[in-house]
Amino acid sequence: MAQINLHHLRLFRAVANDSSLTAAARRLNLSQSALSTQIRTLEQTLGHDLFERRGRTLVLTEAGRIALDHAEAIFRTAEDLTATLAQTGRGRQVLRLGALATLSRNFQLQFLRPLIGRADVEVVLRSGSQAELLRGLEATSLDVVLTNLAPARDAGSPWLVHRLSEQPVSLIGTPGRIGSPPQGLAGLLAREPVVLPPRETALRDAFDALASRLGVRPSIAAEVDDMAMLRLLAREDAGLAVIPPIVVQDELAAGLLVEAVKLDGISESFIAVTRDRRFPNPLLASILDAGV
Repeated sequence: MAQINLHHLRLFRAVANDSSLTAAARRLNLSQSALSTQIRTLEQTLGHDLFERRGRTLVLTEAGRIALDHAEAIFRTAEDLTATLAQTGRGRQVLRLGALATLSRNFQLQFLRPLIGRADVEVVLRSGSQAELLRGLEATSLDVVLTNLAPARDAGSPWLVHRLSEQPVSLIGTPGRIGSPPQGLAGLLAREPVVLPPRETALRDAFDALASRLGVRPSIAAEVDDMAMLRLLAREDAGLAVIPPIVVQDELAAGLLVEAVKLDGISESFIAVTRDRRFPNPLLASILDAGV
């Protein structure tokens, strides 16, 4: 491969930031044709198209996104060197992670733990809905999405689904509400209100089926789709929460909450979704292999 011209790389970064040859050329005080020629020269050097045109907008290709990551690292390091005249700045690998807004923060932290504290790694974390995150993954603005909802797949689907963990689910509440010794599951459900995930979730379907087999119709204190809110409602003694213990592990360790009964046969899946890419982020292999 021919040696990369850093001037071309700087011009490429300007076009990527503006998403427009016209705007970048105006800002750089260059003619649009001259700038276009320089970008084509860089693409020939790298052997890949860096942009694709959508209407009047230039959108980075997958190779373009990777080139921009490296360009940013190169220029950050150059700026550090100029400012300090010392090797205090190092190029950093970037992992762009999207997480379902309702997903357990404890699970997210466990997933990222192999990267925490590494001086050569920068983590960019975004939260949102499943649809928003998958759009980001498809556009390669995200490298991986953490969720508990496996995306639909067909023969043309680009998604790769990695099942990281299957967490048990329990009935969890305050020590005062559960009592000592705690009652059995049927007795607790008949006596105490419960805090549940919403009806459109697999976890709720499994719990409703269990309650039906026990012949119990629990009193529902709240239905919430956010693990963090389930955790808070359990701490505030709103009722007994149907929740994976990993979500409230700190409260369990401190004795603020108690695991009354493990709900046999009910579990919560934690999933990482990536897409089939020619240039996967090298950081992914280490954390996907580590699991949770």
